[in-house]
Amino acid sequence: MREYGVWPVVAVVAVGGAIGASARYGASLIWPTAPGTFPTTTLLVNVIGCAVMGVFMVVLTQTRTPHPLLRPFFGTGVLGGFTTFSTYAVDIERLVEGGHARTGLAYLGLTLLAALAAVWGAAWATRRVLVWRRA
Repeated sequence: MREYGVWPVVAVVAVGGAIGASARYGASLIWPTAPGTFPTTTLLVNVIGCAVMGVFMVVLTQTRTPHPLLRPFFGTGVLGGFTTFSTYAVDIERLVEGGHARTGLAYLGLTLLAALAAVWGAAWATRRVLVWRRA
């Protein structure tokens, strides 16, 4: 990022973050989670964001030389704002404190496994598609 300096990077991360956070907030308005219930919307947002990150990183590193501000804008900004591991932690805390410790523990484990599977699976599938397209 040396050629741009720090402020353009900060600016694109901020704009991307606002876009991603707005999309996440929109998802929570469309599919709200009732208190004490399994936070399905947050789980889906995090898994979808991880899958998109898997696709994005493979495409970014294996197909072309992208603009230097694309990764901070989309990867850090948009996807960083869209995925919400802070809400994930708060959801677990609320479930446990609300007497739903087993649900909180299930949510903790499922999110971790699903997010890792999503990023790995999406990256693997994207690599396969790229190899197939080159053949």
